[in-house]
Amino acid sequence: MKHDPSRAANATHSSLLEMFDRLFGRWGPQHWWPAESDVEIVVGAILTQNTAWTNVERAIANLRAADGLSWTTLRDLAPARLSELIRPAGTYRLKTKRLKAFVATLWNEHAGSLDRMMHGELDAVRARLLAIHGIGPETADAILLYVGRRPAFVVDAYTQRVLRRHLLTDARATYESTRQLVHDRLPADPELFNEFHAMFVAVGKAYCRPKARCAECPLRGMPHDESL
Repeated sequence: MKHDPSRAANATHSSLLEMFDRLFGRWGPQHWWPAESDVEIVVGAILTQNTAWTNVERAIANLRAADGLSWTTLRDLAPARLSELIRPAGTYRLKTKRLKAFVATLWNEHAGSLDRMMHGELDAVRARLLAIHGIGPETADAILLYVGRRPAFVVDAYTQRVLRRHLLTDARATYESTRQLVHDRLPADPELFNEFHAMFVAVGKAYCRPKARCAECPLRGMPHDESL
């Protein structure tokens, strides 16, 4: 049979929507990002790199207790003190440098205004974030989605695993190619991307683990290969 790109695109669109409907039907709204302010979202997005969220929560609790969750305080905190507060998040010296780089850019280029930093076309704002030391694609997209309320899909390890096992991507898929797949196949809707990202995390933690637990998974019955 001759390959039909439009048919493949439609099949991917349908599969993604079915995934969303099944996951949303199981768990409902996830109310992400779990934070009390935009400052906390940015800090959490940077601290969660290469660590468990429970560790990030401990670091954020330390910052909150020290009144450290404001752009002014983060600007003025000595690096050694900031490192002490965020130590539970791991690689704390590196993450101190990344937080300080973000805050320095915010103050030096945007007068301390997150709204000003987030202003502009999506691709331009994303490039602006990626130019900051230590801000990679996943962190940039998390900030765009959860702070900027922009249609930027966040691709994490759970998303990659679920899509690969359900034959929508393969082992060659990169962060950018997976992100583009979702952007090409789904409406540019921040609320949809918000819920979908949160539910990929939920299904990845509960069922689509390194050793898959397919029997009770809300995606059971969809084409998949749990060995991938």
